[in-house]
Amino acid sequence: MISIAIMGLGTVGTGVVKLVEENAASIQRKLGEPLQVKSILMRRIKESPYQSKMTLKFADILEDPEIRVVVETIGGVEAAYDYTRQLLAAGKHVVTANKQLVAEKGRELLQIAKEAGVNYLFEASVGGGIPVLHALTQTLVANRIDEVYGILNGTSNFILTNMTRNGAMFEDVLRDAQAKGYAEADPTADVQGIDAGRKTCILANLAFGVEVTPEKVPMEGIAELSLKDVGIAEAAGYGVKLVGRTLRMPGGGRTAYVAPHLVSRELPLSNVEDVFNAVVVRGNATEEVMFYGRGAGERPTASACVSDVVEALQNPKYRPEIGWQQDDGAFVDPAQLSSRFYFRIAGSAADAAAAFGQVEVLSESEETAFLTESVSGEQADQLSQPLKVLARMRVLA
Repeated sequence: MISIAIMGLGTVGTGVVKLVEENAASIQRKLGEPLQVKSILMRRIKESPYQSKMTLKFADILEDPEIRVVVETIGGVEAAYDYTRQLLAAGKHVVTANKQLVAEKGRELLQIAKEAGVNYLFEASVGGGIPVLHALTQTLVANRIDEVYGILNGTSNFILTNMTRNGAMFEDVLRDAQAKGYAEADPTADVQGIDAGRKTCILANLAFGVEVTPEKVPMEGIAELSLKDVGIAEAAGYGVKLVGRTLRMPGGGRTAYVAPHLVSRELPLSNVEDVFNAVVVRGNATEEVMFYGRGAGERPTASACVSDVVEALQNPKYRPEIGWQQDDGAFVDPAQLSSRFYFRIAGSAADAAAAFGQVEVLSESEETAFLTESVSGEQADQLSQPLKVLARMRVLA
């Protein structure tokens, strides 16, 4: 019998216990012996079918030689970081869905895991049950990864889908998302791009092998997005999506950012709707490969956690391909990245052309919406200075 522990019994932790029980036979076939959740660390004991497994003492997990893998589902950084550090140093594998912890402390925790000869695995931290991190570190290892981008936050995508499909206001759809359990009571991390930004950092770290820290990554959300721009984009053949993006720049540098984009309807990403996520990986051999599925929720996220548990038990030695090096100073401001831009201005098409030269006008009345030719973010800001800008977004086509 193999014993594991869980820290925290929220949505994901509960899902892990359920999957271990429901899929016991298939897990046993893969591992060669049964798997059980022996202990669950709690802040307080509460009534639950799993009450007999609960403990208030971290030491009951840390010092138990039978527990080989610990699933961290506490969330946040402080307690989760302290417990994870101690567990890894003690020679226990740790699995997590905690994207904030991995984005902010991942390199340090991976170094501790390396020194202890154990695994720190976090497939569930990006894309829920979508196996994109496994692909980056194993399936696509023969490629030079040049770009990773995608829809990384289901809450924002649900809101944008309903603004597009139903013409609903942001505030109304947000309330609906909260009522359905798709958005937290405090939705800041989701709608301001912070959640997607943390996931973008993790993707960048694994894609390029060098640390990209959250404080360097510009994160723009959808809270200020106007229904007017969503409608104009839709009429012109674009969907509006919150995209997290990291890519290799000329000269070897790397950049990353999160922002709303106009995404051409010719791209599969534009048709990813509701709470679904999708991640596109562009390699120099495979070109573009897209991973699609539910990016959150009890069962998809728990599925990724349990898969990591099995992975750690089957391959117990530290795996260097999952780590990344310290920041080498080669991060490039994404304002240097060129693309087409969407603008809506209080002015005429002639005003737009005077500022940008050739433009594609999407609508014109008292306000004008238009697309520029490809320019850098810096150039877009400079050229638009004479204009009264009401909205600005990059275009992905």
